[in-house]
Amino acid sequence: MDQRGQAEGMTKVTCDLSISLDGYAAGLGQTEDRPFGDDGGDGWGSTLHAWMEDAEEQRWQRDRLAETKAFIMGRNMFGPVRGSWDRPWNGWWGDNPPYHGPVFVLTHHAREPQPMEGSTTFHFVTEGVTAAFERARDVAGDGNISIHGGASTVNQYLAAGLVDELRLRIVPITLGAGTRLFDGVPGLVLEQLSSRSGPAFTHVTYRVVR
Repeated sequence: MDQRGQAEGMTKVTCDLSISLDGYAAGLGQTEDRPFGDDGGDGWGSTLHAWMEDAEEQRWQRDRLAETKAFIMGRNMFGPVRGSWDRPWNGWWGDNPPYHGPVFVLTHHAREPQPMEGSTTFHFVTEGVTAAFERARDVAGDGNISIHGGASTVNQYLAAGLVDELRLRIVPITLGAGTRLFDGVPGLVLEQLSSRSGPAFTHVTYRVVR
């Protein structure tokens, strides 16, 4: 039985990633034209994210976004701009990002909050992963918190013991290099809650056992 959509009476901290068979969430060589790097696709035609062409998986993703009231992501997921904010950049998602809530972006370079259409606001957090988590928890209420990527950011929260649920789309390719899930994370015990096979991926949901 697929339990991914079951109601929960408490806030969950979730992670949602697409990874290769060898665990990479992005390949080397990320650019503005190739946001996922060398992942076997061409530009925005990402092999790792071919699930976006699957209507059932898109519906499931929209439902999960609706349950989520605060998001955390790394600077690398927010965009390709490095160092100081020396040019305008408001994310990959256009004027109306899909989050429709507060998104806390981890960065070493301060920046004023960036409001977008659809009630998304990007907040730039320079105090580290714990500070971002506390801010997300303060605004999430009874909704979920998503550690939304990339893999390096997810790894930090896994290592800190702050993640309840991993939702992985496993794609049948190997990359051999890039940004890898579980790097630097002490041994975990995971309980499989559900799985679903799509045309170019397998979606597996795990509970992180404490």
